[in-house]
Amino acid sequence: MKRSLASTALALVLGFSALPLAAKTTIATSWDYLQPDREQVIASLNVVELLRRHHYNKPPLNDERSIQIYDNYLKLLDPSRSYFTAADIAEFNQWRSKFDDLLKSGDLEPGFTIYRRHLTRMEERLNYALAELGKGVDKIDFTVDEQLQVDREKAPWAKDRAELDELWRKRVKDEVLRLKIAGKETKDIQELLTKRYKNQLARLKQTRGEDVFQAYINAFATTYDPHTTYLSPDNAENFDINMSLSLEGIGAVLQSDNEHVKVVRLVPAGPAEKSKQIAPADKIVGVAQGNDEMVDVIGWRLDEVVKLIRGPKGSTVRLEVIPASNPPSDQTSKVVTITREAVKLEEQAAKKKVLDLKHDGRDYKLGVIELPAFYLDFKAFRAGDPNYKSTTRDVKRLLDELQAEKVDGVVIDLRNNGGGSLQEATELTSLFIEQGPTVLVRNADGRVDVLADENKGVYYTGPLAVLVNRLSASASEIFAGAMQDYHRALILGGQTFGKGTVQTIQPLNHGELKLTLAKFYRVSGQSTQHQGVIPDITYPDVMDTKDIGESALPAALPWDSIRPAITPELDPIKPFLTELKTRHDLRTAKDPDFVFTRDRLTLAKKLMAETTVSLNEQTRRARQAEVEAKQLALENNRRQAKGEEPLKELEKEDEDALPVADEKSTPEDDAYLAESGRILLDYLGLNPSLALH
Repeated sequence: MKRSLASTALALVLGFSALPLAAKTTIATSWDYLQPDREQVIASLNVVELLRRHHYNKPPLNDERSIQIYDNYLKLLDPSRSYFTAADIAEFNQWRSKFDDLLKSGDLEPGFTIYRRHLTRMEERLNYALAELGKGVDKIDFTVDEQLQVDREKAPWAKDRAELDELWRKRVKDEVLRLKIAGKETKDIQELLTKRYKNQLARLKQTRGEDVFQAYINAFATTYDPHTTYLSPDNAENFDINMSLSLEGIGAVLQSDNEHVKVVRLVPAGPAEKSKQIAPADKIVGVAQGNDEMVDVIGWRLDEVVKLIRGPKGSTVRLEVIPASNPPSDQTSKVVTITREAVKLEEQAAKKKVLDLKHDGRDYKLGVIELPAFYLDFKAFRAGDPNYKSTTRDVKRLLDELQAEKVDGVVIDLRNNGGGSLQEATELTSLFIEQGPTVLVRNADGRVDVLADENKGVYYTGPLAVLVNRLSASASEIFAGAMQDYHRALILGGQTFGKGTVQTIQPLNHGELKLTLAKFYRVSGQSTQHQGVIPDITYPDVMDTKDIGESALPAALPWDSIRPAITPELDPIKPFLTELKTRHDLRTAKDPDFVFTRDRLTLAKKLMAETTVSLNEQTRRARQAEVEAKQLALENNRRQAKGEEPLKELEKEDEDALPVADEKSTPEDDAYLAESGRILLDYLGLNPSLALH
């Protein structure tokens, strides 16, 4: 299928003998060597045709999409509106509604023209910043009361160079102040920032036409959806489409975030996840090999940072990280040392534990199956090895062991499970339902394929709850959705990630296109896209969902629904939900971990809503002290409520503490897991027909 789609599109453009290019810009710059070549023009025409024929939505390439492409490109190049002037934008506006026609005709020149101007403006700004630093960091006056607007996504474009100069004077001052408050000496600040800007200038001069082409075509492709992207030949060869570092890396998925590289999610059982020192939405600002000098990576391209982080298995990498919990005014970083290794299948395997709870005056035992990923040893499976490892086989064995221990119910823990094998999501569902569909896949032509459990009988018939959070994605959402639609389990926790689309890689004459061509639907007909799975009872989020999840991505395909694959049956859970929620609310209103999580997220949202920072050192330090005092108070309120000694000062590793168990704690110490057990026991008490026989 891949080859036929690509060859079809390629055949449509091979007849071009002369490819039209717009007239060259009259402004001579040092970037004139960046010009589109024939291979790129053909590739762009391939992309246009593939999207027209095979994208899931098949949206038209018209003037409306042209405006989206234009806005997307400007946001990609200058997200903080700190480089282009209003005059630049006025000049570019001539193409605002013409990118559809330009792309259809293979005319890439306007896209290259805008990028070349961007490079010119970047060079000007970096030189200006170096000139400001050249005056001496020690000469900057931090007693003046002035503000810097840090959220400039919707700020007006600077009217002229003088206005940009003023903005960048404040930006340099802010960077110096951040480092000063973080404890760095004046001499070191001068050296670090000078080196940073010089390195960015040097990398700027290494820009290739391929960089321009990839940026421009992605500005086009990602207007269809955030997972439809173009990869240049080098990027397609050097690292996988999701920028996953799971092989000989740290086990993290990264993405660009303005001038930073942001952690999207951690690979279960990967080095980063096991370190317990890195979390989603953290920013990586420095990378060092072993004990070598830390390399400042602010302003670097994502692929460059990926190459630095990767390395031989067994070697160490040090990462300088700004925690996501820091407010905008606090760029205090920490250094994390990680040993690179490939994630081993056995480390992602399902594990069991027993949750001992006293509930309504009686002792109960609940089985917990922790499932970090949906895995299948394809190599052993295809080789006919009767002992091949898979999620479903392992869960069956663990269920047998738990039932032998006479547990009163089971909790499947899917927190942070980013998915994996679709086959295993279907197989696992089959353990808990009699028979029937498990997931629907709708393609771009409207055809719906039904994946189903063909085996009669239910392997486990007892009480069941499924615990999810924002990082439960893909196969996790399919399984949780099926359990909810069949009314087989209580779904508890946080709204899931919401990725319900299917991609394929289409090779082009030049690079590759990752193309969205299908969408997942639950057996109830509801999409898992964008909305994810909404729990029956929702817990406080441990992270701000506006930064993580499908709904946080621009141009994400919407939630929708199709015809159900099953006839809705009487829901045995619904009559008890109001009472279950009431009991849950009463229990958690004073639970130290739940209170802490709610209050911490409320504080974080207030801090993240701040759009300006003070450039007065005394005011800035006072604000940071005020924030740290609030964070310390939240932590000590939790500690005192649990009978623990309060802290005198907030330790950085405690700042990001989540209400989950560590290696030394018991399952009962995990607040969310324990509460899930109590809700399941409430349900068991309200509906005693569920009791195990």
